[in-house]
Amino acid sequence: MKGSIMMDLGGNNMTLQKKGMHGAWASRWTFIMAATGSAVGLGNMWKFPYVAGSNGGGAFVIIYLLCILMIGVPVMMAEVMIGRQGRQSPINSMKDLVSEHHINRSWLSIGWLGVVAGLLILSFYAVIAGWALKYIFLLASGDLQSASGESASAVFSSLLSDPQGLIFWQTIFLFLCVIVVMGGVKRGLGLAVEILMPVLFVVILLLLIFCIFNTNMADSIKFLFSFNFSDLSGRSILEAMGQAFFTLSIGMGAIMAYGAYMPQDASIGKTVMTVAFFDSLVAIVSGLIIFSIVFSTAGLEPTAGPGLMFISLPIAFGNMSAGLFVGAIFFILVSIAAWSSAISLLEPSVAWLMEERNMGRVQANISIAVIAWILGIGSVLSFNYWQEYKLLGFTYFDFLDFLTSNIMLPLTGLLIAVFVGYIISPRIIDSQMNSNTRWRSSWITLLKFVAPIAILIVFAVGIIDKFGNLS
Repeated sequence: MKGSIMMDLGGNNMTLQKKGMHGAWASRWTFIMAATGSAVGLGNMWKFPYVAGSNGGGAFVIIYLLCILMIGVPVMMAEVMIGRQGRQSPINSMKDLVSEHHINRSWLSIGWLGVVAGLLILSFYAVIAGWALKYIFLLASGDLQSASGESASAVFSSLLSDPQGLIFWQTIFLFLCVIVVMGGVKRGLGLAVEILMPVLFVVILLLLIFCIFNTNMADSIKFLFSFNFSDLSGRSILEAMGQAFFTLSIGMGAIMAYGAYMPQDASIGKTVMTVAFFDSLVAIVSGLIIFSIVFSTAGLEPTAGPGLMFISLPIAFGNMSAGLFVGAIFFILVSIAAWSSAISLLEPSVAWLMEERNMGRVQANISIAVIAWILGIGSVLSFNYWQEYKLLGFTYFDFLDFLTSNIMLPLTGLLIAVFVGYIISPRIIDSQMNSNTRWRSSWITLLKFVAPIAILIVFAVGIIDKFGNLS
């Protein structure tokens, strides 16, 4: 009996040592910048504007913002709450909650799914972010001066067909991420976001001012904000739901890990609402910038999808006054957005290794980065040597994208909503959600009934779409 008691005390001491071992954000504002940096990424730069413009413009934007409030914000608040309660990596935060509530250990999957999904996403995200780094130098060097559709496509194709070049830029990008995360919560992540995010907002503002005076901003505003209800359909609502869920980085472990470093006196609700505001603002302003440039160049289509960023925009930059300089600045903006997102994907795995293997932060960082780098080689080869090899109709890159975006993230988000909505102790909710009773009741209602149904629909439609395309 005495030995058993000593073991329990030892286990509790180990847990207490893990809690808070990584430090905390310097302030609530630092957390807001960090969470915004995690949420703002490549999707904000092209996917939201393209989807909005193709699905009713302003009508879609309103539905999207409603979905943010009813789906994205409630689930993000729940994820932050779990992180702040646990004060550890997502895996160990969930382990403590599962133990405290004496429930089935299968709920640990919330932590594991988030951390693994984040690592897998980082592996291919670093490859795509490497393209943005490369394009900074392509535009700055003048290689895309007076670019035509044919030459811009050839430049992009040449990039994808060069595995050594892709690996080089992937490595550079991961190195930049490791340098930041290696510094820890305050001197690394915190300092980085306090610099990167203001720089990102300044660059966006400068580009917006340039576009107002030098491009076709009127058509951009019309494309993005005209209320074309005839273009709005049930499918558009599904698109809005999906975009609202994915844009806030829910289910990747990042927000839960960042929540673990959040000051205890900060309001989770107000903080998450601020993050959602900044994330939506970046998406909308990015759309205005991108489409004002596109509409100023004859022959470019605003519905070009992913090719918009790496083919259509370089054509526009190469054929406008001061375009190469502006283009280089634009891809610096894209790289900063990708960088701030990627460091949040690296941190959860690093935190877990430090807790479980007693690794130093430097060793844990290098270990996770090497794993992400190795996994990323498959994505690199998917665009050249391995492009003919497919699993269930997917290339390696497409399969990882499908697995994370269509299965792991929605599943994790669904489990978070159910866990906090139905299982977690009201005492914990009371201690973490320092808000009025009526507001908290509305949040719980959304988390119990609205968010799970919406996420299930996004989950089902995503799978049906992918496998429907295979038939």
